[in-house]
Amino acid sequence: MAAPRVLAIVLAGGEGKRLMPLTAHRAKPAVPFGGIYRLVDFALSNVINSRYLHVIVLTQYKSHSLDRHVSKTWRMSPLLGNYVAAVPAQQRVGKHWYLGSADAIYQCLNIIEDERPDIVVVVGADHVYRMDFSQMVEAHRESGAELTVAAIRQPIAEADQFGVIETHPSDPTKIAAFREKPTDPVGLPDSPLEILASMGNYVANTDALVRAVTEDAENPTSRHDMGGDIVPAFVARGTAAVYDFIRNDVPGSTPRDRDYWRDVGTIDAFYEANTDLISIEPVFNLYNDEWPLYTGYTGLPPAKFVHAGAGRLGHAADSIVSPGVLVSGATVSGSVISPGVRLHSWAQVTDSVLMDDVHVHRYAQVHRAIIDKNVVVPERARIGLDREHDLARGFTITDSGITVVPKGAVIDG
Repeated sequence: MAAPRVLAIVLAGGEGKRLMPLTAHRAKPAVPFGGIYRLVDFALSNVINSRYLHVIVLTQYKSHSLDRHVSKTWRMSPLLGNYVAAVPAQQRVGKHWYLGSADAIYQCLNIIEDERPDIVVVVGADHVYRMDFSQMVEAHRESGAELTVAAIRQPIAEADQFGVIETHPSDPTKIAAFREKPTDPVGLPDSPLEILASMGNYVANTDALVRAVTEDAENPTSRHDMGGDIVPAFVARGTAAVYDFIRNDVPGSTPRDRDYWRDVGTIDAFYEANTDLISIEPVFNLYNDEWPLYTGYTGLPPAKFVHAGAGRLGHAADSIVSPGVLVSGATVSGSVISPGVRLHSWAQVTDSVLMDDVHVHRYAQVHRAIIDKNVVVPERARIGLDREHDLARGFTITDSGITVVPKGAVIDG
């Protein structure tokens, strides 16, 4: 078969309420991650590495930070007609913003009509993973389905957290049912203690997708959601297939991170995904040169570690330290340190995520915390070590004990 013409649509309008306060001033896909990245960089890197170079990013909620990142970072060659374009909600079909992921696609049908692709690849913008979408497109075309849903194997005990795909007994690639967060899941035939959970990534024949979102827009009872409404419609017609993520073979992947996928929809999941990066043999490997992760940091000086006297040693262990960081006689352990951070003498940062331009002054202590951009931690302040004090200062604390300091917060000590 000749290679199809493909348009990639990245759904990046998510509000991310469960990630508050990190999403108080930005869309969820714009949240910094892993030191130098934004969450949207993972979806876009996967699409570009798959050689799909016509990409639109649909934005809506507090999109300025996201729009700026996409426009500054994701520049393709106009000479070759390639592009990554952020497309905000425009009320093209009525006086309302995007009502859901299916409605977002419906409101941008003009772009699909202009591009005239054979296949549309639709991906979410707030998961951490590597995936070669060209392999999924190939499987989709071979299946004869109109829509294919990417799915990852998850423990059956966690089925009530996902949209769960059940397959036909005679054909494990064909979807028999799509169930939202079931409490009575059925295990896989080849692995009874696992289920197939939707990853929020789809491949569709263009004409079928256009027809489906158009019909959905005319349904007043629909939630206008890809997973909740569009997928069940294809399942009902018997034209929906599933692509098991375990089949995806990304160049340079290791057995440890081969089928890694994280939904970072909560503070705890976001924190855990960051800590997945920093072990000697990381659960998710950033250092895969065969499938690079692209982002936009340039022009920053190298990280620097100064002071090596007794009791005043600037050092970091089991950590990620980004460009532009200055560790001046401070101790860093088990942490992710983003660009522009300044850590002053005798400060201690342990098991934490510090975002851009955070300053931690002398003798301050930060433990099991996420500190958003531009926060100044004053001398001798303690964060993550006294729950009641942190709550009194208005910080968010998860049930697992992660303290979150919002962007630009003024800390009184």
